Amino acid sequence: MDGIILAGGHGTRMRPLTDSTPKPLLPLQDRAILHWSLRSLRGVVERALVVVHYRADQIAAFMERQTLFNDYALVEQPRPLGTGHALRCCQAALRSDDFLVVNGDDLYASEGLRMLSRTGFGVLSSRRDDYARFGVLVQDESDSLLRIDEKPPLGRYPAPAPCNIGAYKLGRAVFKYAPEPSPRGEYEITDYVSALARERAVSVVETPFWLPIGDPAALAAAQDRDLERWIPPVE
Repeated sequence: MDGIILAGGHGTRMRPLTDSTPKPLLPLQDRAILHWSLRSLRGVVERALVVVHYRADQIAAFMERQTLFNDYALVEQPRPLGTGHALRCCQAALRSDDFLVVNGDDLYASEGLRMLSRTGFGVLSSRRDDYARFGVLVQDESDSLLRIDEKPPLGRYPAPAPCNIGAYKLGRAVFKYAPEPSPRGEYEITDYVSALARERAVSVVETPFWLPIGDPAALAAAQDRDLERWIPPVE
């Protein structure tokens, strides 16, 4: 099975650290963030697709040096038109009928991704008290996904609520959908997932660990986290 890492963004919230370095290559505990993403997928997927745009040459050089995946491909996103557009750019490069998709600036427990990979279609979740900052995963009586409620007001759901954290198990069936761009002019992967959930069962899988790295403060705090507890070294 293929695994897609969305790593093409400009990392504007991480400036000035990303003025000359793409966000996936910023150092986290003496290794690039991208190293940790690849390591979390090692043993879960057989092949890695890395979506690139900003300073793609640096990421290409890193992928040539890394030893976690011998079988990988870079997918160029010509313009940064959103996560849904990045996903669609991968369509021709995919070899497997089903695949994982993860955000390149979030770290996930390897075991969480393994559980996600065992679903037919799925979305990874983490329960948050501050769910108004995220998309809440609204589920039916069988715990399948009904819809993603983006940034709802506090009080709408009991806290902590299950939130979308940017990791998905999808299949080629997702490419039959053609959602409209969002108000900011981008194509969102969540719109693809919501369209899929209207026709098929999409499992919600809770992960024991999720670490978003959105700005310099989050990156600084992550330097002291016990990452190897959740993303163990490769044997």
